[in-house]
Amino acid sequence: MSRASLEKDPRDVAAMFDDVAGRYDVTNDVLSLGQDRLWRRAVVAACDARPGQRVLDIAAGTGTSSEPFADSGVDVVPADFSLGMLRVGHRRRSDLGFTAADAMRLPFADDSFDVVTMSFGLRNVADPGTALREFLRVTTPGGRLVVCEFSTPTNRPLRTVYANYLMRSLPPIARRVSSNPESYVYLAESIQAWPDQRGLAEQVAAAGWADVQWRNLTGGIVALHRATKPLAATGVEG
Repeated sequence: MSRASLEKDPRDVAAMFDDVAGRYDVTNDVLSLGQDRLWRRAVVAACDARPGQRVLDIAAGTGTSSEPFADSGVDVVPADFSLGMLRVGHRRRSDLGFTAADAMRLPFADDSFDVVTMSFGLRNVADPGTALREFLRVTTPGGRLVVCEFSTPTNRPLRTVYANYLMRSLPPIARRVSSNPESYVYLAESIQAWPDQRGLAEQVAAAGWADVQWRNLTGGIVALHRATKPLAATGVEG
């Protein structure tokens, strides 16, 4: 079994997700106490994609995050660089166009998508700035970016409880339900090393996105960042 380090070598990260693919969705549901379903619904609402529009769901894994788009008639492309995840996803939903893709070198033409969304994947990219610029490249002018990622709880007592859960409770629970429990040690470490809401918003703006804003979910344990492909100067607001 393999786990990535915080250096996030793409081969190590891909191998780690290959290892957990078979039980990935079940494990996430258990470890998030079911909150992952609420987060996915919030992403779909923020994307506000309509039939006739095209959505890139990058780091889609097994396609769980892509299904609501497809089921509502939206043209969605689930993409991931873990071939193990893509294989599991294709077995579940062979009607979806699962595509192997590296977030830092997307195999899509400029201005290809009305919406680009990424849930719990940007944190695993070796260079998030490069990925954010790639997302900008493939988005149509005026199109939208939606990034759902772990963040910093806004309430100090919740931050303390959450940090204790990540480092003390999450790994033992993962040993019971995951095919690669060591990968969830990386998960805990990568969350703690990740920037807070404003820090990520500044990275999004620095990559060239406009109208950057965020919304906290579950008390800031997760944050939903939104932006548009700029027609004017960029800005950041909470």
